[in-house]
Amino acid sequence: MATEKITMPQLGESVTEGTISKWLVQPGDTVKKYDPLAEVMTDKVNAEVPSSFSGTIKELVAGEGDTLSVGELICYIETEGEGGGSAPAASSSTEKPAETASIPNESTGATAAKPAANVDRAARGRFSPAVVRMASEQGIDLDQVEGSGQSGRITRKDLQKIIDSGQIPTKGNKPATEEVSSAAPVSSSSQETATPQQPSAPALKPVAIDTMPGDIEIPVSGIRKAIAQNMVRSKHEAPHAWTMVEVDVTNLVEYRNSVKGDFKTKEGYNLTFLPFFIKAVVESLKEFPQINSMWAGDKIIQKKDINISIAVATDDALYVPVIKHADEKSIKGIARDVKELADKVRTNKLAGDDMKGGTFTVNNTGSFGSVMSTPIINYPQAAILSVESIVKRPVVMNNGMIAVRDMVNLCLSLDHRVLDGLVCGRFLAAVKARLESMTKENTSIY
Repeated sequence: MATEKITMPQLGESVTEGTISKWLVQPGDTVKKYDPLAEVMTDKVNAEVPSSFSGTIKELVAGEGDTLSVGELICYIETEGEGGGSAPAASSSTEKPAETASIPNESTGATAAKPAANVDRAARGRFSPAVVRMASEQGIDLDQVEGSGQSGRITRKDLQKIIDSGQIPTKGNKPATEEVSSAAPVSSSSQETATPQQPSAPALKPVAIDTMPGDIEIPVSGIRKAIAQNMVRSKHEAPHAWTMVEVDVTNLVEYRNSVKGDFKTKEGYNLTFLPFFIKAVVESLKEFPQINSMWAGDKIIQKKDINISIAVATDDALYVPVIKHADEKSIKGIARDVKELADKVRTNKLAGDDMKGGTFTVNNTGSFGSVMSTPIINYPQAAILSVESIVKRPVVMNNGMIAVRDMVNLCLSLDHRVLDGLVCGRFLAAVKARLESMTKENTSIY
């Protein structure tokens, strides 16, 4: 018999942690290789964690609601025969009472043995990165916290209850952050390993709101929490700046309207305006590659590939799948990808790979009738463009005459650590010029 580890997989680029939303197995269950073990939620996608082995579930290390870093242990599986890389399962309560738990040595980083009072104590010592971060920010001494998770494991809900109560246990005069970090260092993703650690967003106490008869309390879903955390991180870390241009797309509207019927008959799906806008953005990103960049602490990474993230909303969530190598595709190719990704979102078939690799985001807020917006940057990208609603407006032409034209606003939010107004202004001017010159004579859909 061998005991194997199952760890938190990486479910998308820049995804550093995931939350166990639901266990699909329990200790003692028999599973086959590739059987789903748990449902995991990240700020980008919901997915199932498959088993890497066939065998019997030995122990669930993480509890539902726990957030763990990529690569962190979530459960043990007991398999038949000898296996490399096996690890002993955590001791059960029937074993000897004098157990040890591993903690890092502060001076060397090596692991030393620390006596634990009992097995539950050892289980409680496996703090998730989210728990460590939350305790550090609030100055909570984890040694004084009773956990409600698996085998007494401390969860974020336990800490939130303490924070809400206002009675925060601390340890003497020694900073709680030092104690927490010495008990369980937070592991980093491969993207963050070589760069200085970014400051985490400050934890805010929930606002006490008086409720009245007829008010409805709606529990915050896991995906909504993940979206909120990612938005707070983006606004906290990236200094946002904003700029806008208005574009005369009268020629584009006439062109698209003249070919949309034939396109639907030939291809089987609608030709919307969004692929034309994405095409103009992609060509402008090739002209201004600085926009296609990311902040990495002590350096800026200018991405070679141009992968366009698009926002697709459902009734209760927002997903950002990616059009890979958009610079190599025609308007028709982009339109096909937009349709396929949107269909995957709405049929709950979006995979982790569909969310990876985005370098710039185009948000079609105009589909809701919006005429102006200030979008939040899709971290860690450096910019996001919102395409607003196309509206007919009277416009003063070059000859002094007034004409009714189809106008659209393009709103750009940028990370001011990476980009400045000059390059972004030139980028938007390039997008504007390309859109205003799109006609049947000089623009091919195929």
